[in-house]
Amino acid sequence: MYSVAICRLRLLKGFSSFHVVSRALCSRTFNSDDVENGSEHIDDYLNESWKSSILEHNVNEKTSTSYDSIVSDFDEVHYQGNFSARQSFIDEVKIEASRILDILHQDCPGYDVKPVLNNLGVKVSSLLVREVLFGVLKTVNYVNKSRCAKLGYKFFVWSGERDDYKHTTNVYHIMMKIFAQCEEFKAMWRLLEQMIENGYPTTARTFNILICTCGEAGLARKVVEKFIKSNNFSYRPFKHTYNAILHSLLTLHQYKLVEWVYHRMLVEGQSPDVLTYNIIMCAKFKLGKLDQFHGLLDEMGRSGFSPDLHTFNLLLHVLGKGDKPLAAMKLLDHMKEVGINPSVLHFTTLIDGLSRAGNLDGSHYFFNEMIKHKCVPDVVCYTVMINCYVVAGEFDKAQKIFDEMINKSQLPNVFTYNSMIRGLCKARKFDKACLMLKEMESRGVNPNFLVYSTLVSYLQNAGRVSEAQEIIRHIVEKGQYTHLLAKIKGYKRC
Repeated sequence: MYSVAICRLRLLKGFSSFHVVSRALCSRTFNSDDVENGSEHIDDYLNESWKSSILEHNVNEKTSTSYDSIVSDFDEVHYQGNFSARQSFIDEVKIEASRILDILHQDCPGYDVKPVLNNLGVKVSSLLVREVLFGVLKTVNYVNKSRCAKLGYKFFVWSGERDDYKHTTNVYHIMMKIFAQCEEFKAMWRLLEQMIENGYPTTARTFNILICTCGEAGLARKVVEKFIKSNNFSYRPFKHTYNAILHSLLTLHQYKLVEWVYHRMLVEGQSPDVLTYNIIMCAKFKLGKLDQFHGLLDEMGRSGFSPDLHTFNLLLHVLGKGDKPLAAMKLLDHMKEVGINPSVLHFTTLIDGLSRAGNLDGSHYFFNEMIKHKCVPDVVCYTVMINCYVVAGEFDKAQKIFDEMINKSQLPNVFTYNSMIRGLCKARKFDKACLMLKEMESRGVNPNFLVYSTLVSYLQNAGRVSEAQEIIRHIVEKGQYTHLLAKIKGYKRC
């Protein structure tokens, strides 16, 4: 039971920065509960927003192509000029990647793809290699997984043998993901060893891929032990390897492993710092070990650590989910007393927590308080409020917040639209839900699979099967998420 005592000064003496976790890197599996349980997906969205506001460096190396990488590849071929020239270069790379994928898919006994690839005369760059490997990764399914692993690795080896090109850590990660998706775990570990032998640093991203793949806690512990002992683990911006591992485990929701690693850290005589305490505190809260959570707060205070805005954010999260609005108010007042002005992040965290506790009045009150404090609601905050009302079945209020958001020039994103579409469906306004799907696409907001599956599932449940099939045909025509369509209940090929 959450206590108002959490706000007492004795607890506030010892807080420090709290790194809130990002969305899980492992892919979520769609099921029927996902349509109703919109809060879980808003939680992922909030976590992503919180993470970006806290870390100065991107701890998790993205597997998608970054603008900087594109520019780097662009410079490799000595292009000079404006954006249109760069875009032309990117388009050319995509065409070449498509040609290479066509050749790879022709691979069979008696047909050697290497000389055919050599005769193409393409300029091998990081962008090209990523495009091809992502192309292979997208086609992996239960039937062709063994073949995809072989094709991906053949191209990986061929491109790595070019004199004017060298694989990046990112490319190794994509190949590891292909092996993982194809369940070629021994090959994935051999690739890791090869990566280390060739002098590439093993990063938090490497660690995350392996943890996601391992599954069982026993095997995951072996991965952790390997990285603890590794001298090649790149752990910036963390002070030491333990914090990097703890943070990575927290982002993957491996809370029991966080506890185990923390115990190992103490046994080996490593002293926890501010970040360590905050990670362990978060894990204890997630595990429901509130006595230990409070104990850690006391211990942090005895260690002389002072609170900052991220620590207060965690406490507001706890108080919100515990439906303690009065205690939250006292905490907000105390923040101002110590010179920390509550930001839109703090109010959003509190609003979301109260809504999960079923206290819509409290959520609405603090939304208004935020505006009184001259904190301008952003797209995250508006989306949380919209989701509050949708989950509570009060769609008219959700629509009012959505309209206000548009009037305030806050552009809705995919999470906002998903909440609105789900709300329209719950209100049985299916025609408007379908129109909103078209609206978001016309505004350049690309629907994710959850948006499509939400709409299709509600249409199916309402007996509007033809309209659901029309949405599925639209997905197929766009060529997106087709590999996930089988996860929709009652899906039939159009």
